[in-house]
Amino acid sequence: MKLFVDTWGWLVLADRKDPSHEETVRCYEEYSKTFGRVLTSNFVLDETFTLLFRRHPFDDALRFATALLKSPSIGVEIVTEGRFRAAFDLRRRLSDKPRISFTDLSSIAIMSELKLTDVLTADEHFGHVGLGFRLLPTK
Repeated sequence: MKLFVDTWGWLVLADRKDPSHEETVRCYEEYSKTFGRVLTSNFVLDETFTLLFRRHPFDDALRFATALLKSPSIGVEIVTEGRFRAAFDLRRRLSDKPRISFTDLSSIAIMSELKLTDVLTADEHFGHVGLGFRLLPTK
């Protein structure tokens, strides 16, 4: 079972001062060891890097981003045209949930396509869509 890492997960992993950091690191390492590569997307990384460089000193952000991109244990799923359209279809279907970001919708489309259920995030939107996603680390 693969783990999908959302923006929240990367930002918490990058921030040793975050109250959820230690628990998130343990969860990430457990999945990495047990199931091999973890997955994320180019849209998630776009959002992550934007926030990472905004919130942290440049050298710290660059070090984390570079390590993430070089890691052989991280697979980056690309939001292709087909996945973009699937995310847009979700946007239409989830009209009662207008606060879900398009990045999250693209992640949901990828996770659904790949039959992934576990996501490293505290973003409740993944639970609100009713597709059986499990938010980690569990509280």
